[in-house]
Amino acid sequence: MSSLTHTLRALTVAAFSLALVVPATVARAEPSPAELTRRIEKSSTELERVVESHNELREKIKENRTAVERLEARIGPLEQQTEQSRADVGEMAVTAYKTGNLGAVDALLHGGDSSAVLDRLGTLDHLSRQRQATIASFTADQQRLLDEKTRLDVTLSRQAAQSRELAAAKQRIERDLAGLYELRREAYGRATERPTNRASSADDAPAVSGQAGVAVRYAYGALGKPYGWGKDGPGSYDCSGLTSAAWRAAGRSLPHNTRMQWGVVAHISRAELRPGDLVFYRSLGHVAIYVGSGQVIHAPTFGRNVEKRDVDLMAPYGYGRVR
Repeated sequence: MSSLTHTLRALTVAAFSLALVVPATVARAEPSPAELTRRIEKSSTELERVVESHNELREKIKENRTAVERLEARIGPLEQQTEQSRADVGEMAVTAYKTGNLGAVDALLHGGDSSAVLDRLGTLDHLSRQRQATIASFTADQQRLLDEKTRLDVTLSRQAAQSRELAAAKQRIERDLAGLYELRREAYGRATERPTNRASSADDAPAVSGQAGVAVRYAYGALGKPYGWGKDGPGSYDCSGLTSAAWRAAGRSLPHNTRMQWGVVAHISRAELRPGDLVFYRSLGHVAIYVGSGQVIHAPTFGRNVEKRDVDLMAPYGYGRVR
């Protein structure tokens, strides 16, 4: 059974359990702010797992579509080369073997004085065999590409079905979260934090040189902007969307998924941390960008805004440097 199937089943159970909790919560007169916060954080963590799974799948679909486009770009010229070689062989066969008129191919066989007819025919036969071998090579290459494209098409079809499953799981948990947000609205007056972004936030960034400095400055500029699932700015972000956007501003490409980002960075120790590095949490379910002085900037979760926190806001999973 695939890890995606395990994830979906776990999320379905979590969503069902949460659905049982919400009605009972509504019946309570006044849940404490601490209780509301605990429940919202727990539910949001479950939803973030779905979001990161969705982001990973979306990145893989993007990669596969790009691979299909590259294959199609290679298949076209091979088809043209194959057809041209077949046409050349056909022309030589018709000219030389059916009509016996070698004048049309003389230029291909010699330059200067003509050779004996048998020699020219032998050369023509050799050229024909070479053409046939070339056609066979083109055809084999083309078939390999077509087979690979078929496999990719099957993968894309399967991924589309998985994407629909993830979307359904996300919708279930979002419906459960809506009930908790309503409780928070009644308790605090707002279901989510009010965006607090300041235009001068980027100016507060520490002086860091190079591409890392650009990424850190971008992260500071995102402070106070709301969390948005699957978003990578500029108006809202999820956790991996923020880190990928920050490094994209610095001219480096990171996939929009925490687990895939872990797969492309250089793994470093905590002692090696420097501004611009990434800090991973929740068994690769969350990521933040280190900005120095023991602090990170991250997009926390649903209903929250991008914020700066201590690097130990939760137990770190590991640390990575963008290469």
